[in-house]
Amino acid sequence: MEKFIQHRGLVVPINRANVDTDQIIPKQFLKSIKRTGFGVNLFDEWRYLDEGYPGQDSSKRQLNMDFVLNQPRYQGASILLAQDNFGCGSSREHAPWAILEYGIRCVIAPSFADIFFNNSFKNGLLPIVLEKNIIDKLHVEVEAEIGYELTIDLEKQSVTTPSGASYLFEVDPFRKHCLLNGLDDIGLTLEDADTISAYEEKRRQTSPWLFNKNV
Repeated sequence: MEKFIQHRGLVVPINRANVDTDQIIPKQFLKSIKRTGFGVNLFDEWRYLDEGYPGQDSSKRQLNMDFVLNQPRYQGASILLAQDNFGCGSSREHAPWAILEYGIRCVIAPSFADIFFNNSFKNGLLPIVLEKNIIDKLHVEVEAEIGYELTIDLEKQSVTTPSGASYLFEVDPFRKHCLLNGLDDIGLTLEDADTISAYEEKRRQTSPWLFNKNV
């Protein structure tokens, strides 16, 4: 998992509440569990004018130019500014996979659905909760200024605007540690690889029959 320490990036706004996981990545794309190949179908039903399906050549599809992700000013955005209850709906882990593969490293909103919030941390996507009045202010600023960027500092737990205004956010210490060090569940387990190996060797000595493949 890629480390998240500090990130500065272009902001793309989705100024609507209750964006659910079926809108983030529609159900027909959930057949794969490879964690890759979903970015091109992020917000598929809003992003394209035709119906999407797995294996489709999306480069030949007609874009909905009214949708923010398709507008030239937001190309290359890596921070998503949302609204209340982002990521509600089903628990599909494909949602943060699609967001990350598109290039988004951080989602900022007044609130998140719990399962999406947890899945985001486990996959290296930083969800930041700020007060609703701050979120609304940021939406106004983003829409008013082309090229609007924010700086996210996870160590300081701060979001800084181009004008220098800084907003602090809360994050669980353990989740912060994992993101700063790029540790997913597998990475956390591998931190104890020596201890695990020592335990297995001890078991091999005290209970050799457990390791007899011919039994």
